[in-house]
Amino acid sequence: MAVQESTRQESDTGAINEPYSGYLLRDVPSADAEITHTDPGTPMGELMRRYWQPVCLSEELKDLPKAVRVLNEDLVAFRDNSGEVGILHRHCSHRGTSLEYGIVSEGGLRCCYHGWLFAPDGTILETPGEPPDSRLKDSFRHGAYPAREHMGLVFAYMGAPGEEPEFPIFDTYEEPDDRMVPYSVWHDCNWLQVQENIMDPIHACFLHMTMSGQQLSESFAGMPELEFYETEGGSGMLFVTSRRVGERIWVRTNHALLPNFLQIGPIFPRTNMSTYFARVGNTRWCVPIDNNQCVLMGWRHFSDLVDPEGQGREELCGPNSIDLFGQDGNRTYEERQREPGDWEALIGQRSIAVHALEHLGVHDAGVTMLRRLLREAVRSEIPDAVASAQRGTGGPHINTFTQDAVLKIPPSGGDDRTLLQEVGREVFDTVMESVSYFGDERRAFVRERYQEMERSA
Repeated sequence: MAVQESTRQESDTGAINEPYSGYLLRDVPSADAEITHTDPGTPMGELMRRYWQPVCLSEELKDLPKAVRVLNEDLVAFRDNSGEVGILHRHCSHRGTSLEYGIVSEGGLRCCYHGWLFAPDGTILETPGEPPDSRLKDSFRHGAYPAREHMGLVFAYMGAPGEEPEFPIFDTYEEPDDRMVPYSVWHDCNWLQVQENIMDPIHACFLHMTMSGQQLSESFAGMPELEFYETEGGSGMLFVTSRRVGERIWVRTNHALLPNFLQIGPIFPRTNMSTYFARVGNTRWCVPIDNNQCVLMGWRHFSDLVDPEGQGREELCGPNSIDLFGQDGNRTYEERQREPGDWEALIGQRSIAVHALEHLGVHDAGVTMLRRLLREAVRSEIPDAVASAQRGTGGPHINTFTQDAVLKIPPSGGDDRTLLQEVGREVFDTVMESVSYFGDERRAFVRERYQEMERSA
């Protein structure tokens, strides 16, 4: 220790600034448990349990139960013979045998060991080895969580009984001609580094365009003008990127709702013609399996508006599979080393990223904002954060803000980056003002405003 103290040279910020300082930097601080850990009883774990969380794909529940681990809890999901879905604690409350080996039955799931039958709500329907007059099965319940199926995903509410929120229906579930294809992708790392990746849009210019070859369309090349915004009430955040593409300006907004919901714009945008309010290419939740693993689960969206060239591959979307390069671990190690994508960049940050070792820059403002909002949410510093993230704006569903706009606004002869900023802010203002409209009315409102921007350019 004396040698280390005598050779250590630090700047005013406390950072070591000398060559070959590995010896001085070998100590790894603990992870930021407040916003990364999701065990029962932890601040983030209890916050997440207040929201509906996807746990598996509907297609995974056929004639066999499925073992799942969610928020550090071992569970089993099943579909009984009547078609009802159940989410139970995995281990039988008789002798602890795993119900993943249970028999799907009429009205519930039967343990293979002694035949006890559990209903989806945890009611013990039968205890075959007990005397006919036994009241054992009526004296307690097996652990169970409310379940809900929606468009090929199975959701669970894992919070306190009696506090179950209404199941949220988002506006992008009803986009015209939109095909929503369920998928999941496992990650061997903590949930937060996967969730906050999208709030680091600058990485697209490097990881996806130059460092590993071109993984996205050419329109993603070059540094965009970038701004981050909190949504009203602190229930989420979004970013706005504005890029020059020839005679047009491409403005993209992505929207995150606390704690782990995210919608991403079109994956394969068409930027050589005007586009008005193309919505979502990917709706997803980043669900913790435990503190060291997570799964992305949601829908890929396919339509002529969000995938005009038909580049998406619906048949590649499903359990632990998605049609986007570098987004899952289903390649050889050498392939992933030679052309790393998001999956490699994220799991490569350690099993839990250590924030104390990071040196954040000006373009990391989105990551910083997301972490701050999560910290405020777990500390109950955001009033009504849970309810505001899961209720609408007075209409039939919850309006979201993810979208792409490609507007014919040529360079003006002045500072083009200033023009990009101005157009980006006007697009953002338009999308935010549109929340009082729904469906076709909202689309018409935004389209008219965008066309007006083009005419006045």
